[in-house]
Amino acid sequence: MLTALVRYASYPLILGSAAAAIISIDRAGIALWPWATLVALAGVVMVGLLERIAPYEPAWLSSHGDLATDLWHNLFNLSLIQFASHVMFRWTDSVPPEWRLWPIESPYWVQLLIVALVVDVSLYAMHRLSHHVAWLWRLHAVHHSSTRLYWLNGERRHPLHALLMAAPGLAVLLILAAPSHLIAVWFAILTVQLAFQHANLDYTVGPFKAWLGTADVHRWHHKREFEDAQVNFGEAFMVWDRLLGTYFNANRAVGGDEVGLHDRTFPMGYLAQLRVPFQRPS
Repeated sequence: MLTALVRYASYPLILGSAAAAIISIDRAGIALWPWATLVALAGVVMVGLLERIAPYEPAWLSSHGDLATDLWHNLFNLSLIQFASHVMFRWTDSVPPEWRLWPIESPYWVQLLIVALVVDVSLYAMHRLSHHVAWLWRLHAVHHSSTRLYWLNGERRHPLHALLMAAPGLAVLLILAAPSHLIAVWFAILTVQLAFQHANLDYTVGPFKAWLGTADVHRWHHKREFEDAQVNFGEAFMVWDRLLGTYFNANRAVGGDEVGLHDRTFPMGYLAQLRVPFQRPS
């Protein structure tokens, strides 16, 4: 009964509750830092706890020598995200309404959806490029180096690559003078989404998996065979994959030994992973 509840209700319940709480905090005028961040972290931790109840792959429950590294990645990258959303966009709040290109008079949910789509198409485009441009792949390989997928994988990213992934979307939002609070709200929600996308959790969203970036379709992206990894680049939504022909799903599960890199010598330490993209191949 409990595993069935986790399977069918965990995603809408946890992500939905986190999103509702974060949006409510924002609309009530409560400071997003630290409260929205704490809500997002609570959602991420809940995903980790549920993995113990209904794991997708039991072998992925134990550390593969990656736990400390992934904790450092999460700490630094989430701090970087908060800096971008709470500091870089502060100037946009002072732009007079008549000078803004942003639809400031539109309903809140319309404005948030625009932010979500702009950020998501940027992440899709840069993600796809990162699998075809050699120097971007060297940065992105850090994300693919894990030999298991679990709740902390979403933020296993080289910080420079994390910035490059979001840069086009953030640039568009800066030009449009999007309100800083909407950027912060979406990144907080996205934090929980990324935990679900990489979760070692046996859950499903049914027919919505064709449109949402959930774990059952994203695991195909992490297959060790590089050719098979040219699919399912979407972070929050699969709409870009569907439109541009990169969506893939099959009637079987991705095996626990099928993810990671062919390079089994890829470093596991946090600082070593920050250095490796800039080192000459041996």
